[in-house]
Order: sequence, then C-alpha cells, then structure tokens
Amino acid sequence: MSYIAVIGAGSWGTTIAVMLAGKDLDVSLWVYEEDLALEMKETLVNRIYLPECRLPNNINISSEFRDVLKDCRFIISVVPTQHIRGILTKAAPFVPAGASFVSASKGIENETLKRPSEIILDIFPARNVSVLSGPSFASEVIRERPTAVSLASADKKEALLLQELLTTGFFRVYTNEDIAGVELGGALKNVVAIASGISDGLGLGNNARAALITRGLAEMRRLGAAMGAREKTFSGLSGMGDLVLTCTANLSRNYTFGMRLAEGMKAEEILAGSRSVAEGVQTSKSVMGLMEKYGVDMPISLEIYRVIFEGKSPVQAVQDLMSRSLKEEFYG
Repeated sequence: MSYIAVIGAGSWGTTIAVMLAGKDLDVSLWVYEEDLALEMKETLVNRIYLPECRLPNNINISSEFRDVLKDCRFIISVVPTQHIRGILTKAAPFVPAGASFVSASKGIENETLKRPSEIILDIFPARNVSVLSGPSFASEVIRERPTAVSLASADKKEALLLQELLTTGFFRVYTNEDIAGVELGGALKNVVAIASGISDGLGLGNNARAALITRGLAEMRRLGAAMGAREKTFSGLSGMGDLVLTCTANLSRNYTFGMRLAEGMKAEEILAGSRSVAEGVQTSKSVMGLMEKYGVDMPISLEIYRVIFEGKSPVQAVQDLMSRSLKEEFYG
C-alpha cells in the first residue's frame, strides 16, 4: 500500500485519484472549495468538475491539508500553474519530510517564467520532483479509454517506482529523463491549441490546421532547445502527442477558447463564463518573456498573445503570419 495525496480536485486531479483508488492504493484528495469537499464526501460525485463519475468510497476527501498529507509518500500536484506557489506554500507545514512530488500541471509561471517542477523545488528544495504529462483528456481516462503518457524524473529508481504505481490496464506510463522537455511540451502546446481553435473557428480548413500544428511544434522545439531540453522529447507523447490531441478535439479547453475568439468573443468574456482553466492563456504571456530571454523566434505564439491581450483581430493575425518574410523550413 502506497499513501498518495492528490492536490487539486479539478477534472484531472479527480480522475487521477479515482484511477489510483481503483488499484486499491491508499489515496487522499485535497479539494480547494470546502463546500465542494463536503458535498463530494456525502454524494461521492464531483458535481462541478467530473459529474459523470461516481467516486469510489476508498478516497479520503478533504479541504484540510493536515487530513490529506498525513503520512503520505507521494504528493501529486494538479494545481493550475499560476496558483501552485500559493497553494503549496500553505501546504508546506503539513508535508512529511520524506514525501516526493509528482507535478501534473501544464503551464509556466508568469512572474518567474518557471515551470511547475521548478516552482515546487523553490518551496521544497532537495526533494524528488517528477513530471507527468502527455495526451490525456480526463473524460476519456475516467472511462478507461487506452491512454499513454510520459513520466520524467532525474531519479531512475523513483521513475521506475512511479511508473509501476501509476500504470493501469488502460493508462500506460513511459519514463523519460528530460524533465524540462516533458514539462515544456505540456505547457507550450496549449498556446498552439488556441491558434488551432482560431483557425478552425474561422473555417480555414485542414491544410491550415496541419500547418499550424507543424510550425507550432517547430516553435516548441526551438524554445525547448534554447532552454536545455532535448529536441527528440518534442516528438514524443508530451510533445507531438499532446499537441495533436489538444489541437484537434473539442474536449480541449484551449482549442475551444480559440474557437470562441474566432467567433468574436473577447478573452475576458470567455474566461468569465468558465470555471475550468485554459492554461494556454496565461502561458502565452509567459512565452513572451521566454522569447525575449532566449532570443527565440515564435511567430504563432506572438500572434496568439496579441489576439488575447492586445485585442488584435484573429483574421489580421492570420494575414500577418501568412505575409511574413520567406524562410527555410528548418531555421534558427
């Protein structure tokens, strides 16, 4: 029996907890909203984020860190990236000395331009922090549809242990040593997914979407290489795999956010009408800082930032991308 604490009860955090409880592992789930935690304990349903699933009764649900983190061996953080620092700082007094972390968040912190695993290490220095990422819609995992993801860790033994712990008959985990690459793939693909949603929302066709996915991946690789990631990682599950998924499916919050932009809605209107987080919105802001810091050309990401935060017309953004100076395919 391994004691696992999942921090964050959105659709993905709840799904992970349900999946691990299904293996008869000892699992606790921390819920931000106290009223939702009480409701979930009583009804065994996460009405807001995962209403289609009945929760197993062997999950310990609480909004109190002391209840969830007591004696835990692994802590899986599924907190929206911009809130990781605040929430885990509050959790810190209750984290056992020997506990390791797994980050399942996808994004880049705006103020520091740090990845989720780096934020966790700021709060908990010298801890093992692994990263779980890849093409994994919660609504499909909860229905036990076949899924494959990447688990990145600098500690080989820990990676193998987590691989066994997290793998099920429908959820297959591959190990990877490239923490930066796995994490950047999961974050950057959300910006490209917004672009793909805009393209489809404007009715630009399959050719345009294929071009966006391919050139978006080129941007991801360029920035990843500049930041010390391995380029081949972006051809894997956490790169190309997650990129294709989020750029082609209505289940993607970032893709549907882009479609709403194409329909003429403003970013603040779309965000105000949703309780779920489209991580690509804030990630696009962080990408602007990383582009400047590392001197990397990322024209698609730049246009997405301008559409979201500067009110640029999506149609004009497409025109500006298509009229850029001509280049070799593999440059930079």
